[in-house]
Parts: sequence; C-alpha cells; structure tokens
Amino acid sequence: MNKLQLILHHAFRYVWNALFILSYPVLATFGLLFIGVTYTFSGLSKLLTKLRSEQTPGIPQKSDWEVLSNTNNLLEAKIHKQIMFGPTCFQLRRKDGVPSVLQDFYFGGKVRIMEEGILLEKWNATDSKQLPDFDICLYFPDEDRLKSLTNIKCFDWHLSEIEEQSLSFKWFDGIQGGEVKVAL
Repeated sequence: MNKLQLILHHAFRYVWNALFILSYPVLATFGLLFIGVTYTFSGLSKLLTKLRSEQTPGIPQKSDWEVLSNTNNLLEAKIHKQIMFGPTCFQLRRKDGVPSVLQDFYFGGKVRIMEEGILLEKWNATDSKQLPDFDICLYFPDEDRLKSLTNIKCFDWHLSEIEEQSLSFKWFDGIQGGEVKVAL
C-alpha cells in the first residue's frame, strides 16, 4: 500500500469504528424496546382473548353443540370445518334427539324457516379445492325429509322471491350473476 491508501484506510477505519460505537447503544435500545413492546402486546392479547371467549357464548366452538336461533329451537349446530377466508361448515342435528337425515351431511350457515320447511345450504364437498358446490335444500322436520331444490356454484346467493309454489334464488360469483326459479 502506498502512503495515501494507508492514510485513507486508517481514516475510514476510524470513521467506521466511531459510527459503530455511537450507533450501537441506539440499535441495542431499539431492539430491547421492540422485544418489550411485543411481549407486552402479546400478554395483553392473551388477556383480552380470555375475557372475550367468556362473553360470546352464541358462537359455536369447535366441539360444542349450539342451538340455532333462527330454527325455532329445533336444530343444533356444531362447527365441522372453517374454510380459510371463507364460510364455516356445520354439522346439524335435531335438538329433540330424534335421529335425522341431517346427521349424514354438512351444511352452511344460511338457514331460513319458511312455511313449507327449513331452507338449508347442503355442502356437497368440504375440501376447499372443490368449493363452492352447494345444494339448496328444503328440510321437512315433520317427515324428517330433505328435498334438494337446486345446485349453486357460488358462496353469494340468497332467496329473492317466494311465490305460491316456487322460490327464486339469485346468485353472484364475482364475475357474473343469475337467477334460478325452483318449483316446490
């Protein structure tokens, strides 16, 4: 090394050491504060989760049977599977303990009581790759019979119109929509 390179080398080494010595306490303090804040918020989150789970008994847990409020105290639901970023799949059974055809299938959360029976969304598959594939069914509780009305291939559907002997369903899959009219 020539003399100029040696002087520049020592100068840069001195500047680098000075920057490291001055910035190290700042970086170490930031790291400790970050760990402390993360630990504090983690503890706070655990505490709030414990408080919240005691205050919301209306949402069925993974292993609990809960009465469906919109079925006139007739059906109970238990969560079978939660699709990531999607709907929840339920097992249904009659609250009165009578064995039912409902126990053989999985259903979505859309339930509606009508004069004719209970309108249910029966899942044809629970694998997220095969969804959405639903049969809209009418459950007759007196006869314990499930009648398939139509097949819908999207999550976004609703009952749009009830006529004397027919139902109209509207659906939208994000790109296109449609309407299906079904005779009872």
